[in-house]
Amino acid sequence: QVQLVESGGGLVQPGGSLRLSCAASGFTLDYYHIGWFRQAPGKEREGVSCIHRSDGSTAYADSVKGRFTISRDNAKNTVYLQMNRLKPEDTAVYYCAADRGYYGLAPSYDYRGQGTQVTVSS
Repeated sequence: QVQLVESGGGLVQPGGSLRLSCAASGFTLDYYHIGWFRQAPGKEREGVSCIHRSDGSTAYADSVKGRFTISRDNAKNTVYLQMNRLKPEDTAVYYCAADRGYYGLAPSYDYRGQGTQVTVSS
């Protein structure tokens, strides 16, 4: 069974950092493009970042460019999202998603995890 499990969320002060993890089970991440998304209360889901399954190329939403970094460790079957210089507007539930064919920031991925809460507040 394909499963994605996010971890690493929590409460952090503005300007702080968090690293989210997305662990896969039931399939090998090597063959999938991975995306990170977030959804704040009352807002639409937003594509944050994605990483290509083959060449490792990445893409970021303008709102996080220069602050967030996506990476993958195929040996651990895990994808990470390093989030630095966090802002209150980054507060949301963060999800990772996987798809063999689609690569991009639209919510068009076949598989999605349950999410992890990130709260940025003083």
